[in-house]
Amino acid sequence: MPNVPGLRSIYNRVGRLVYFGRMLDKIRLNAAGQLPSDYVANVGSGFDDRCCHFLKVDHAAFQKRTLAGGTDEEILAWCHEQGGVRSDMDCEVWNGFMMKRGWRDTLAERLQLRIKESGFEDKRIETMFDYIEFDEGRDPVTSRAWAQ
Repeated sequence: MPNVPGLRSIYNRVGRLVYFGRMLDKIRLNAAGQLPSDYVANVGSGFDDRCCHFLKVDHAAFQKRTLAGGTDEEILAWCHEQGGVRSDMDCEVWNGFMMKRGWRDTLAERLQLRIKESGFEDKRIETMFDYIEFDEGRDPVTSRAWAQ
């Protein structure tokens, strides 16, 4: 899948959290009719579901709040009001867990299948985050995306 205009890197952070901003982008792009169909089917599931579960917010309510407007930080603050503020340790564990999905876990087999299907066997892909980055035309290994 080529880079989607307006859909930020999976590694980008809002506040202390990876992925959160990308979930916001998917909701906004979908509402504007600009999210590719390959992505639409996964809105609210997969990593979106995990992120909402971590924040203890309902995805439908989160989507409604996102579309009501506001900055990323305001929407994250709303999540904290709804589900409680996460500690620095909670966020560190969340980020580490998410950035390592597909590495020696239940997604490892699926990740290897996607790498093969996409012809990325020559890429240094160790996680689903890496795969998504390469799939959208970014190189997280060269940019050390996880360290930013």
